[in-house]
Amino acid sequence: MRRARAVLAVLLLVVLAGCGSADPEPREAPAAAGDPVRIASYDFAENQILAELYAEAIRRADLPVTVQHGIGTREVVLPALEQGVVDVVVDYLGTALEFVVPGGPAVPRESEHVRAELARVMEQRGATVLTPAAAEDQNGFAVRAAFSEQNAVRRLSDLALVAPDMVFGGPPECPSRPYCLLGLQEVYGLQFGEVRAMSSRAATAEALLAGEIDIGLLETTDARLGDDELVLLDDDRKLQPRENVVPIVRTAVLADTGDELRAALDGVSARLDTPDLVRLNRLVALDGRTPAEAAQLWWAGR
Repeated sequence: MRRARAVLAVLLLVVLAGCGSADPEPREAPAAAGDPVRIASYDFAENQILAELYAEAIRRADLPVTVQHGIGTREVVLPALEQGVVDVVVDYLGTALEFVVPGGPAVPRESEHVRAELARVMEQRGATVLTPAAAEDQNGFAVRAAFSEQNAVRRLSDLALVAPDMVFGGPPECPSRPYCLLGLQEVYGLQFGEVRAMSSRAATAEALLAGEIDIGLLETTDARLGDDELVLLDDDRKLQPRENVVPIVRTAVLADTGDELRAALDGVSARLDTPDLVRLNRLVALDGRTPAEAAQLWWAGR
């Protein structure tokens, strides 16, 4: 596993070197005074918005910052954080903990307990887990409103009889994730007739609306859930963990920047709530704003 992470980090060095906003020579050593804080986002829009929100807080603290968007999935980005290739990742509590400690010790489901366990593990890997935001975004599973009505489906457990005839759509990594297909199989006993890999959440929503798939993975804060055409099914057996937004920062970088970086990031987390995430997602998904533009509109309203 450690060797695999090292290989991923080396690959990410190559990716970052080719990005327009990347440092010219990414490094593993602790940041020197004046070096930019490097934020990396995952490969979906909401996380890119979050990266921009927190990056603006760093700028307002008079610290230099660069943002690397859409670098990849957790399998790439979190090892890169550990290797010192990037400095800050904005993550989600429960999924981050499951990733770093797969099938690890059970902890109470409250956010503070999940955060404490994640902090304990990441401390050993040279990273610090800051205070989570109230904002939360869990995995959600949506169907067309017409399908929900015709089949009396409101909860995930209602799918037991119809799942074998359904086409499921989700990200390529979904079959191996405990809070995606694995969890649906283990907690709800669901076996879908067909599983299709979707390139993005937007593609998933479009495939749902077009009838190309019957159920799809969308975040609970997805902007497309605000209309009447898609229905988010209730997670009645509590598969999903708490997923509060939380910055994870290389400890060496926090030490280099004194209290300024921590205070800047904590300041965003203290004000960010779940309705904010929904509004920000709508700005990008429905109004055509870029993640950076959406973040600036959030800051303008502070």
